[in-house]
Amino acid sequence: MKTTGVVVEYNPFHNGHLHHLNETKKASGADVVVACMSGHFLQRGEPALVSKWARTKMALAAGVDMVIELPYSFATQHAEVFAKGSISLLHEIGCESFCFGSEDGGIASFEETVDLIHDNQHTYNTSIKRFVDEGLSYPTALSKAFKELKGNEDLIDLSKPNNILGYHYIEARNAVAPSLNAYTITRESAGYHDEHFSSPSIASATSIRKNLFDPEQKENVINRYIPGETLNVLEEYRKEFGNYHRWENYWPLLQYKIIASSPSQLQEIYEIEEGIENRIIESARAALSFEDFMNRLKTKRYTWTRLQRMSLHILSNTTKDEMNKRHHAPAYIRLLGMNRKGQEFLHTRKKSLGLPLISKLSSADKEDIYLDIKAAEIYSLGLPSSEARKKLLRLEWSQPPIMMK
Repeated sequence: MKTTGVVVEYNPFHNGHLHHLNETKKASGADVVVACMSGHFLQRGEPALVSKWARTKMALAAGVDMVIELPYSFATQHAEVFAKGSISLLHEIGCESFCFGSEDGGIASFEETVDLIHDNQHTYNTSIKRFVDEGLSYPTALSKAFKELKGNEDLIDLSKPNNILGYHYIEARNAVAPSLNAYTITRESAGYHDEHFSSPSIASATSIRKNLFDPEQKENVINRYIPGETLNVLEEYRKEFGNYHRWENYWPLLQYKIIASSPSQLQEIYEIEEGIENRIIESARAALSFEDFMNRLKTKRYTWTRLQRMSLHILSNTTKDEMNKRHHAPAYIRLLGMNRKGQEFLHTRKKSLGLPLISKLSSADKEDIYLDIKAAEIYSLGLPSSEARKKLLRLEWSQPPIMMK
């Protein structure tokens, strides 16, 4: 069975994702599509709108054949580590190719860009350091350094979020799985961070989430931007658990954790560096909400995304030592769901997998999966009632892989 992979968050699954999924099948000619999906917390350092189980249902209903989880130690990282973890897992499960969305839309330019930077790594790194020392954020420094390096060559724009991820996917493929074929699909209409509905049928996940949390908006506005099953899953989740998840739900917990910590204790948290712990404490003491905290904290040097990831690691008390033990290579494959085609594919692969396959936590090495268990426990605290929290947390231990016909 010819198999391809996609790296996703589906926060939530929308028409743009459906376009990518359908085009992935066409481009790769695959019989089976495996989605490597982030768990309860995401690459931008924020909680997923609904649980990984709910988003697995969305994916399977739309035509994904198997969903595996990208662990916390990769899902909540900067692009390089995020890409390395996801491409490694797609390779380990047995994918022959992978496909990503990009603003560029041509795989050759990604290959050429990776080769150019690899061949000029010292010059590139020196330029990045110079721009960072000037006070620019790391992503901005990367983009400016690349512009200097490429000159007038017609290569990808590394200031675009999906192009950046695509670059790191190709880089990771070259390092861990050179045999994987790569494809890219041009993103349609809405930009990654677009907060408004600017197209009649395709919108960013950001704009959809914003609409869901806007008390003045009606939910039926999003109907034309998401498949019917996504809407059903969203409505069922809110009815069952009482709320969607967002940072404001966790703000009292984060504020307490920061205020109760000393600067030296915060220095031990992953991604906290360069004295920002003092600014974090000052901002937390003064802030009235998570958004207020972030606006007080943000500087030219640190992007909103990076600060959110710092905040998440503070909330989960994830130290540098804990994360550094786990982000070098995945230690397991956690299966979240599949359909019959995915089940047939797994049957052909099960005996040749290079990593343990986890379908229930009772069979897992608790040290390997410790961060994911902790993430699930913290994620449940964003729900409004103790009953809802217990119900969601029970799924982490008792939910078998979701099976869809």
